[in-house]
Amino acid sequence: MISVKNVSLSFGKRVLFDEVNLNFFKGNCYGVIGANGAGKTTFMKILSGEIEPSKGSVEITPGERMSVLKQNHFEFDEVTVLNTVLMGNKKLWDIAHEKDAIYAKEDFTEEDGMRAGELEGEYGEMGGYTAESDAGVLLGDLGVKEEFHNLLLKDLSGSLKVRVLLAQALFGNPDILLLDEPTNHLDVETIGWLENFLADYENIVIVVSHDRHFLDAVCTHVADVDRTKIQIFSGNYTFWYETSQLMARQVADKNKKMEDKRKDLLDFIARFSANASKSKQATSRKKALEKLVIEDIQASNRKYPGIIFKQQREVGNQILNIEKLEKIVDGSKLFSNITFSVNKGDKIAFLSKDHLALSTFFEIINGEDTADGGKFEWGTTVTTAFLPNDNTKYFEDKNVNLMDWLRQFVPPHVTDVDEPFLRGFLGKMLFSGEEIMKKTSVLSGGEKVRCMTSRMMLQDPNVVVLDEPTNHLDLESIQAFNESMINFKGVVLFTTHDHTFMQSVANRIIEITPKGVIDRLTTFDEYLVDERVKALREEMYGERVPVNN
Repeated sequence: MISVKNVSLSFGKRVLFDEVNLNFFKGNCYGVIGANGAGKTTFMKILSGEIEPSKGSVEITPGERMSVLKQNHFEFDEVTVLNTVLMGNKKLWDIAHEKDAIYAKEDFTEEDGMRAGELEGEYGEMGGYTAESDAGVLLGDLGVKEEFHNLLLKDLSGSLKVRVLLAQALFGNPDILLLDEPTNHLDVETIGWLENFLADYENIVIVVSHDRHFLDAVCTHVADVDRTKIQIFSGNYTFWYETSQLMARQVADKNKKMEDKRKDLLDFIARFSANASKSKQATSRKKALEKLVIEDIQASNRKYPGIIFKQQREVGNQILNIEKLEKIVDGSKLFSNITFSVNKGDKIAFLSKDHLALSTFFEIINGEDTADGGKFEWGTTVTTAFLPNDNTKYFEDKNVNLMDWLRQFVPPHVTDVDEPFLRGFLGKMLFSGEEIMKKTSVLSGGEKVRCMTSRMMLQDPNVVVLDEPTNHLDLESIQAFNESMINFKGVVLFTTHDHTFMQSVANRIIEITPKGVIDRLTTFDEYLVDERVKALREEMYGERVPVNN
């Protein structure tokens, strides 16, 4: 068990945590959620001992081992891949080195022999004699091939480094596992493996993630960081979100009877428990829900942006035709023979082995780059709004405030643009009061995406093009964007690493490859398991490759 007792943390006048008291128990996986800047990563550092709280303490059951996913990708650059993983179990690693040092002595004494015998026994009990093979299997499961195992970590790509550090954290069955954004840079197959690994994990897992599909798959509880407090709720992210929204609606309805509220929540809990996808998770989640006190469920204090796209006019039948589009970068073919048409009602998720191909494709069809071959044509009724992955060029003027920044993007068809009008669009994206006068030079990545979303809503588009819309956003903004695209009546062309966004919005999948497209009228989950698609992907890429959503 790990206990947080009266923990407070302040930075100057800013209070991040105030008198936080929590207990984390064996057999549970806790998803730590909260708005950007709420202190999720800081809380994980307090748990790991990297940061000392201003007040209070963190206590771990004696003898239990904690393992942490390292965020410093350069810490083990001079260590081999295999040894980096083995170092994840520090006690085992130290025993191995002490044992080897004793055997290397020239003046080996009887006392040394006694000590070596003790170490050998402890080493065996901890699984030391199979440690290297266990580490190798773990690396393989995470997509790090054996040919890399004896390389130095500095010789690996950033993506492989992340996988090695994840293997280090998981190695040796730690009693407490702290994971901050473990799915970053992982493909769908590897994320699926990690979901299954954690769903079967019998010790304590505490994880921070913006991936709602991942949180839903692994979490038995949610630890909600909000307004200097942290509160633990039973259930996964979707359960927490839907119950908190249900509570918010009921709080707003002053005439709602308490018994009706209780019945609605109990019905919802029953449906949720019955629909759990993993049997082991379903069992633990059901037990957690059985202990749930209905009166403990509270409406969320979170603010969700109002992402609402209105079409100036409905799109016609001719939307976008693309013929044999091709792009070559530095002598390498990003894609070729890209041919397809967009139809009315399409919400198309785009995939590729190489994300640069997707970003370049979106930039070409939005007039921000040029193709090396082929052509494309938008229909005359189309009004597009584009959210690029790299929005740097939209914020080159550092001295403009948000009000004036947005004003420059007002389209010709919009008249009577006054301050209340612009405030309305900024307010929907949670810029209120004096915040609208802040300079673009001080905006965070998430704030820039929210500004760009305000700009898009101004266009009244009937076609929305999104390149990684969830990047830099907190869960509240991601949830709002997701629901907006589900409800949008126009056409959506998008790519995202967010599994839930992909699955819930897309009714068509197009994969862009160097040799053409794979085009299927299907959901994302169905696309992943389609054997014909797997064969086509291998043919298009010339090898079997993981799916990168």
